[in-house]
Amino acid sequence: MFRIPSPELQIDFSAVLAEMRGEYLQDALAATVKKLDVTEIDKALAAFVPKSSLATLAGHGLRGELMFAVPPILMSQPRLLGYYRLLYGYSKKEFYTTETGISRFQSMEKRGTLTPANAAGLAELCRALAGPGAMLLDGIGAKRINQGLFDDLTLLTLGPQLRGGANVKKGAAGIVKVFDAIHDIVRHAVKESAANRIEIENAAGRRVLIEFAPDPDIIIREEMSSGSFRELIAVEIKGGSDFSNIHNRIGEAEKSHQKAKAIGYVECWTVVNVDRIDLGMAKQESPTTNRFYRISDLVNGIGSDYQDFKSRVISLTGIRSSRLHP
Repeated sequence: MFRIPSPELQIDFSAVLAEMRGEYLQDALAATVKKLDVTEIDKALAAFVPKSSLATLAGHGLRGELMFAVPPILMSQPRLLGYYRLLYGYSKKEFYTTETGISRFQSMEKRGTLTPANAAGLAELCRALAGPGAMLLDGIGAKRINQGLFDDLTLLTLGPQLRGGANVKKGAAGIVKVFDAIHDIVRHAVKESAANRIEIENAAGRRVLIEFAPDPDIIIREEMSSGSFRELIAVEIKGGSDFSNIHNRIGEAEKSHQKAKAIGYVECWTVVNVDRIDLGMAKQESPTTNRFYRISDLVNGIGSDYQDFKSRVISLTGIRSSRLHP
């Protein structure tokens, strides 16, 4: 029997792409140019772009701003900095860094805002971008240049960005599912709870905090005295469902747990979103992980693995069992 996954991710991408075309891609560029004085754009292109590059584009009936950023365009629509980033093939992580000096301009693409300081720096930015633009144009070769190719190049960069964003969402959703599973287990001992933090009282009368954390994803600590905690459980959640990437995710969990162990966490658990994981292999790739669990087992709340998870949460936090303390 064939088991072909749902194209849900691609359906989501199609909706996002339609939105981004009106904000970052050639549709947005064309709409911006339409509102501006073309003679001012031409003056800027002549000032910032090599004549040979403009001649190459003109030879194919293409305007210079399809390849080169100029201040009038970025001042009118700051988000279009994202178009040139995508066209040149740069990820956000490598483009907006202190090394490139462009990190302060990220708000242009992200929020469409242009601060006075960034407006004053647009000329220098466009001059710097003209170099990679000219190099890309020469590398493509005059025979292959066309407007459709430029659009394809932006999409080639955008694809991994969208998939990365989808993976982040999956990861966040996985963390919430595990957090909710823990909340259900300790519900009878809860004193206070919020979307990312639970405070419970254990049988010894001590506060136990269950919280979201940047690394690992969920931490459970027992307060021994005011402001002094005993680190109980570090939980790393890998919400991606792509089986082919499970080795990388287990490796990431190992790095996180090594840090947790160094801090003093008693137990380090890894929760994955892949049901057919080889636990023997996983243990070899993350020897610091004390226990492996599957998100599906924790969400369903049944089975031996869920019972193991539940009993360990109850035991390590020191709360009474719900059967004894309704």
